[in-house]
Amino acid sequence: MMICHIGALTATLILALPLVQAVILPSKRSEGHSGPGNLQGNWYHPEDHPAHRLFKRQSNPTDGVTYSPVGSAQWTSAYPPGRDTTHLPQEWLNALNASVAAGKIPNLSPSVNNAQGLPKYGSLSPTSSQVCSSTYQCKIPGDIWAAPTGYLACGFDDGPLPPSPKLYQFLKQNNQQATHFFIGINILSYPNEFLTAFQNGDDIAVHTWTHPYMTTLTNIEILAELGWTMELIHNSTGGRLPRFWRPPYGDSDVRVHAIAKEVFGLTAIFWNQDSSDWELPNQISLSKVNASLTKWITGPKSPGLIILEHELSEQSVAAFISAYPLMKANGWNITSTAQLPGNVPYQNADSSTSPVTPANGVIVGDVNTSVAPTTTPSSSGSSASPSSSGNSSSKKGSGVALQSSLGILSWIVSGVAGAVILNVVPMFV
Repeated sequence: MMICHIGALTATLILALPLVQAVILPSKRSEGHSGPGNLQGNWYHPEDHPAHRLFKRQSNPTDGVTYSPVGSAQWTSAYPPGRDTTHLPQEWLNALNASVAAGKIPNLSPSVNNAQGLPKYGSLSPTSSQVCSSTYQCKIPGDIWAAPTGYLACGFDDGPLPPSPKLYQFLKQNNQQATHFFIGINILSYPNEFLTAFQNGDDIAVHTWTHPYMTTLTNIEILAELGWTMELIHNSTGGRLPRFWRPPYGDSDVRVHAIAKEVFGLTAIFWNQDSSDWELPNQISLSKVNASLTKWITGPKSPGLIILEHELSEQSVAAFISAYPLMKANGWNITSTAQLPGNVPYQNADSSTSPVTPANGVIVGDVNTSVAPTTTPSSSGSSASPSSSGNSSSKKGSGVALQSSLGILSWIVSGVAGAVILNVVPMFV
């Protein structure tokens, strides 16, 4: 149950999230080649992760929940209009603190962007195992950078936005599923477009709450960017918990990766070709974007393609629609990005149309068997425990629809009238 209480001059958001025992279903950045700083070995035990309990709203694993209708005042008032770190659910903080205490979150200071927008880490090399910045093509095992041979991943960043309905209509007409890496505040601003994508059966993934450079943020800010987006998607899709996320600008490192994986069970999906459609229409021509797409689509099929594309503008949508027949004609297996072989889009459901699966077994405490990097971080790194402060990569200027005029205080105040009362109903089959 989420209830907002407001005092004369103070406001406190209390979010009660009963711990639920759950079992999660089994299941890279710009270029398609390995960078010089690849980490050796796997940090993380594959998949089994208790993240789902952070978002469940009642304790019986066989029952579901009735959430506020998407787009309603009650639904909107439950979430901040911008990044909020002062009203985070205690369960998120506890999970972060436990991971820090267990040595699973690298003790790495936030990066600082240079004049070119590239992250810098003081004296540390960005391709070292202490950092492994995806901006510099360093790839952490488990992250996804390319599709299998013969597969072309279908996915779009930055929605939902006004150009999105045309894309959704085209996808539906062609019986083509796609993954939408949605920005949290854009979901709040365009709930109807969000519902269209979800109800069409497309897959929903995380693209953070406000689209920041993630490596410049503190642990607490990273927690907020991922957590609010996860919760909004979970509470707007009948309780589905996304399995995948895409770092804005492709900006991640060992610390960001670890928080996403350890606290929320998220796996990052990058790309091996950048269409640059985010530069449309002012910084690049549609013909140039189309030429790049044509080159890749008609080129080798190994490795498969994960092309960075957006539902950001009419032109970026047009670029995909124009290229789609060529994708089909060249024999690609066009698959929703989150459903590339071996993957399902949600941690507790196979798809947007399949039942949400309740817990089948018992998970007590942290079952993750990951370990911290073997290379000891520099002593100059900031403490990995929660603090405050903090923005890297090829996808510059990607748009974020900051439509809301509400401030954080007005969000809290509105919660008085729009407190979300969650009623328990049967949901699982």
